Amino acid sequence: MTDEIPNSNEGLSAELKAIVEALIFASPEPLTPRTLFKLLSDEPKEDVLAAVEALKVDYDNRPGLQFVEVAGGYQIVTRPELHEWVRRLFHERSTQKLTAPGLETLAVIAYRQPITAIEITEIRGVNTSGVLSTLLERHLIKIVGRKNVVGRPFLYSTTKEFLIRFGLKDLGDLPRIEDMADALGFDPPAGLIEQMPMEEMLPLDEGDVADGAAEDAAVDAAVADILAEDDGTTTD
Repeated sequence: MTDEIPNSNEGLSAELKAIVEALIFASPEPLTPRTLFKLLSDEPKEDVLAAVEALKVDYDNRPGLQFVEVAGGYQIVTRPELHEWVRRLFHERSTQKLTAPGLETLAVIAYRQPITAIEITEIRGVNTSGVLSTLLERHLIKIVGRKNVVGRPFLYSTTKEFLIRFGLKDLGDLPRIEDMADALGFDPPAGLIEQMPMEEMLPLDEGDVADGAAEDAAVDAAVADILAEDDGTTTD
């Protein structure tokens, strides 16, 4: 950074604005204000935030790209109405798409989290063991604790990856379940419409979930827990 960059918002440096734009564009995941402040530690935080606000205004008039707040950070992404064209470019594989049962299960977790596998099955009316293991492997859901009942089953919640995948700033941005179901093309389970209380949970025991290589073991344990709770209904 040079000393030529002014410290007032009125004289916001074009260089600082360009740097902030480049960092956000190049980041593989939403770039948080905290990370921006760390990367631009020589610049006043007010100037960094002013650059972000200026970029928001600039991208309001961009026909192909937009500046969005997702999962507590900032991203520069293609506009939703152009997604079909972008998919053609990357030849999106069908294996990357969630099935209807996957979307239904993810919706149940998103709107009723934290929730156990048995409770998800009760809401959907079918066994969800295979779907849950897929969502865990794709890092769209995670284990956040155990329910304080006999057997202490795992409780599941959505992840930061879920927010990024669906373009949500936080869980408060979740639309009405009917609107989400209509947009994604699935029928919401009737039980999902009914209000349910938040679940009482216990903290995870040491070793239940860990980072790095141990994360795979946590997924395996979750799948085993799901299978142990299998009530014999038909699996999707």
